Amino acid sequence: MRTDVLGVGFDDVTMDEALRRAEALMAAPGADYVVTPNPEIVMICREDPAVRAAVEGASMVLPDGIGVIYGAKILGRPLREKVPGADFAEKLMERMAKKGLGVYLLGAKPGVAELAGEKLAAKYPGLRIAGTHDGYFQEDGPVVDAINATKPALLLVCLGAPKQEKWMAKNRDRLAVPLMAGLGGSLDVYAGVVQRAPAAWQRLNLEWLYRLLKQPSRLGRMMKLPEFLLCVIGQRISGK
Repeated sequence: MRTDVLGVGFDDVTMDEALRRAEALMAAPGADYVVTPNPEIVMICREDPAVRAAVEGASMVLPDGIGVIYGAKILGRPLREKVPGADFAEKLMERMAKKGLGVYLLGAKPGVAELAGEKLAAKYPGLRIAGTHDGYFQEDGPVVDAINATKPALLLVCLGAPKQEKWMAKNRDRLAVPLMAGLGGSLDVYAGVVQRAPAAWQRLNLEWLYRLLKQPSRLGRMMKLPEFLLCVIGQRISGK
């Protein structure tokens, strides 16, 4: 049973539980995918049924933003902890490295995925970088074929939300990949192109503010957070 936050169901898992479940999915037949919605994506799901369907079809829905945690608490349905997508995938790749498993990196600007692959391979000896492809493609077919040819255990889909969620839902049956994860701009972080907030900011749950200070152009997107919280409060008051 998932925890409903404004119509989006989240899995109430700790980081360790999410990693164990991901490892089980990678070892099982079929093509599963993980999504990591923040308040912005929750609000998009309320407006776009196709995005909501893509999120609902995921094998795991992880609460990426602190706003989701606060929202669930306000609604009286607390989630145990925030599970940031970038941290989840990196910890998973650390475990994969011990087994010599492969990951395919899809997304970002030309050259970024390759750089991210180099840095991840150096950081986690044993991790196989099965392949990379930038996010600037027009047709899915050639990309799907390239991914399938490398037989990765994990595919990181970093096309930005909600494009990545729709892409995974659309292509899951064509991909010979046990597990996919939609991770937004994580390849930029892994490549060192974008710096994450210092640990102290992360501990204070102010990573969103750090990103806004570094990228003022994100202000429009950040306005989804107060809109999200107002909707949560309205739902709590109405009892619906």
